[in-house]
Amino acid sequence: MTGAYPVLHVGSFGSADPRSPVRSTRPWTRTFRGTPASVPEARRLVSELLAGCPAREVLMTCVSELCANAIEHSDSGNGGVFIVEVDLPRPGVARIAVTDEGGPSLPAAGSGDLMAEGGRGLAIVAACTNRWGYADAHPGRTVWAESCWPVPVPTPGQDTARQPSRRPRDDWPPGSAA
Repeated sequence: MTGAYPVLHVGSFGSADPRSPVRSTRPWTRTFRGTPASVPEARRLVSELLAGCPAREVLMTCVSELCANAIEHSDSGNGGVFIVEVDLPRPGVARIAVTDEGGPSLPAAGSGDLMAEGGRGLAIVAACTNRWGYADAHPGRTVWAESCWPVPVPTPGQDTARQPSRRPRDDWPPGSAA
């Protein structure tokens, strides 16, 4: 991940422009410099991609924590980069993931010491989401979080084409407008 990466410019996320720093198909990904200034940029990315999503605010909080951890606890913060991925793997589920350049420690939800200066970021992620975890990603590590919300389930034998939409917006998930 230490190779060349695109100029960081939030552009049209649905664009087929090969210069765009965001892939136009799911999952959406973007590479960021390993600096604190990249954390609000990552939040904006998640905010824009998940506009209308019931899990948007929670995952914006989570991406802030995961990006800050990548900068603080991995080689991404020593002149490296990290990658943010946003995905909608199935109806009613949104997922964010941050891949860093690796470091000496494993992600943990913290000691629970409320008076400590730090160490509560992953505890917040664990408390706010339905699932979270991590996986080694050579040469670094990917930490992810998923948030879920209820979706209508058709009754067996029912004609789903005639069922009214129960989504909060007609355009969520993206590309689903009738």
